Amino acid sequence: MSEDLLLHVRDLVVRYGPVTAVDGVSFSLAAGETLALNGPSGCGKSSTALAVLQLRRPDAGQVRFEGRELTNLSERELRPLRPRLQPVFQDPYGTLSPRHRIRDAIAEPLKVQGRWHPADGPARVAELLDRVGLDPAYGDRRPHELSGGQCQRAGIARALASAPRLLVLDEPVSSLDPSVRAGVLNLLADLQDDLGLGYLFICHDRAVVRHFADRVVEMREGRVTSG
Repeated sequence: MSEDLLLHVRDLVVRYGPVTAVDGVSFSLAAGETLALNGPSGCGKSSTALAVLQLRRPDAGQVRFEGRELTNLSERELRPLRPRLQPVFQDPYGTLSPRHRIRDAIAEPLKVQGRWHPADGPARVAELLDRVGLDPAYGDRRPHELSGGQCQRAGIARALASAPRLLVLDEPVSSLDPSVRAGVLNLLADLQDDLGLGYLFICHDRAVVRHFADRVVEMREGRVTSG
């Protein structure tokens, strides 16, 4: 495992009105490492993930990514950093627009980031589909024409299009059947080995966490209890 520190979270606090969802959470994550946040529903795992992604600005604390403090940055300043810090959410069908073909959903980040070239863009999309174990012909389909596992693989391909260093995986396999779940976890492990990605892995299933994560941070009622 590389000791290249990707993420350092210190004394993170997230409040929703009078409710403190995340209360002083701290952890760090290196490149090539999988750190799991484990705990029951409502313990603050997903709120922590949203704060790391800066999709929900924390009320206090620090989120340092690749040595840069994110919480003090404006949205304009965050924009060039966001491609390197990508989410993969629980609901694969909710990640991809039902109106768009899979190839267009994967191409969208490349176009938004100014990295789409008409001459080689379609080949890049086909390469990404192949990398996640999908026949490039699946690019012509829409999300409802794919199984849950196939759709999650397409969502991972979309995240990879941004060339990230860190994936924030929020319950990415909890809605999948056990056999499909194993295939997606194996895919994520292979991608990590090949690309040196760091994973912040949000999961309530202890068996999955024990199998997949390098380290585990246990959470209860918004606080770290071990790890």
